[in-house]
Amino acid sequence: MKALIEYLARALARHPDDVRVEEEQRSDRVVLHLYVNDEDKGRVIGRDGRVANAMRSLLHVAAVRAGVRASLDIE
Repeated sequence: MKALIEYLARALARHPDDVRVEEEQRSDRVVLHLYVNDEDKGRVIGRDGRVANAMRSLLHVAAVRAGVRASLDIE
């Protein structure tokens, strides 16, 4: 799941080397923290959050297939 989010964010970013994803294990879920360059935040979030919501939807599908719960925070 971490690799999926990192792949998507690097594809969208103008500064792909600045993309970083950290995985945090909470009691019943996995929380992924996505860090990007300040210039790329708009590209990763998208207009009205559409790109971010699409990334969260793909993450949800991957999490269901893995049998876990996951969420994405864009820092």
